Amino acid sequence: MSLTSCPKSDVTQIMHLLKSKLLVIALLCLVITSCSKEDSVEAEAAKYNIDLALAQKNDSQMSAQILVLINDYRASLGLSTLQIDNQYASAFAVDHTQYMIEKEQINHDNFGYRSEGIKYHDGAQVVGENVAYGYDTAEKVVEAWLNSPGHRAIIEGNYTHTGFGVMKCPKGRSYYTQLFYRK
Repeated sequence: MSLTSCPKSDVTQIMHLLKSKLLVIALLCLVITSCSKEDSVEAEAAKYNIDLALAQKNDSQMSAQILVLINDYRASLGLSTLQIDNQYASAFAVDHTQYMIEKEQINHDNFGYRSEGIKYHDGAQVVGENVAYGYDTAEKVVEAWLNSPGHRAIIEGNYTHTGFGVMKCPKGRSYYTQLFYRK
């Protein structure tokens, strides 16, 4: 017997039964796939996990020299000085510097990830980044950045904090990532 040959009341009962079973299945799917607010916060935090020990791989002496030069320049323009962030911003910067060393080229690959990570962990509102390689001194890298309109605009930007990833590659060439952010 096919469905079309059933009496109308049987078809109505079958449709009612199917609707109720579909409703139960839909509710089960919703319950199974929904997550609590705590789960979503944990997932968000996991998305921006970074090993803070990475920050210790940064050449802190060279970074300190760069920071003095940049803060002196900013002060000469009447801008606020930047505070060093030796945690998240520096860990993200070192991570990117290691990536550039592996690629043997400077780039801004995955900047969105670093930016969102600093926003998540440090409460940053805006994030900027300068990168470089091959300069032997803090004076030379800062001079190169200041001679580039795009890099200079970042240095002169409305930022409050900075983090560094300054490292030498196995060939002895220095690579630089400087992250800037405003809380």
